[in-house]
Amino acid sequence: MNTVKVRQLFDYDTWTYTYLLWCDETKKCLLIDPVLEQVNRDLQLINKLGIKLEYIFETHVHADHITAADTIRSKTNAKIVYGSKTGVKGSDIFLEDNQTISLGKHEIKAIHTPGHTSGCTSYYVEGYIFTGDTLFIEGTGRTDFQGGSASDTYDSITKKIFCFSDNTIVYPGHNYNGFTCSTIQEEKKTNPNVGLHISKEVFMDNEENKERPYPKRFDVAVPANMMCGKISK
Repeated sequence: MNTVKVRQLFDYDTWTYTYLLWCDETKKCLLIDPVLEQVNRDLQLINKLGIKLEYIFETHVHADHITAADTIRSKTNAKIVYGSKTGVKGSDIFLEDNQTISLGKHEIKAIHTPGHTSGCTSYYVEGYIFTGDTLFIEGTGRTDFQGGSASDTYDSITKKIFCFSDNTIVYPGHNYNGFTCSTIQEEKKTNPNVGLHISKEVFMDNEENKERPYPKRFDVAVPANMMCGKISK
């Protein structure tokens, strides 16, 4: 059986990764976390590869950019998919924890991983896990807004994400240091925020004492993303 195909894309303005996954046999594809400013790039790539967009997956309600989900849906009739705890309006599909959805011959599993926001969802397929802003390469997403919780982040990572096999490839939502992917084994051993050598108490204390700037696009991005990226005119 052919493994799912994965293409990693990058938005330089917001340091955001978008992922294109497709089934080579059926030519069906999905996007994870597309950015509004990159709609043309993403759709041109899909057209060039000769594949058909079925779904637009979102890992959470983003605060640093507006999702392209609603715009791409209007152009392709692809269905928007969120985790069921996000509270967004306008999504076509809401996935419960451990629920799966088919992409051609492949099964995508939703794993609810709250912490960065209360509705964060990671997605697992055939040795790859897409962790959004829950788990980064040698880092973790901030936990100080949108229903965030340091306690939930620690549990989501150590009790859910770290339960996948050590050789599982970790694809994060952002990276600010030029890294593209990691593995579960690497993050367990070396992640300075939440590696297995870090206790929950230490992690929570560290999160509480961090000073972080207010996201510059928060007031525009969050309301739009609560509507799947639909912008009020």
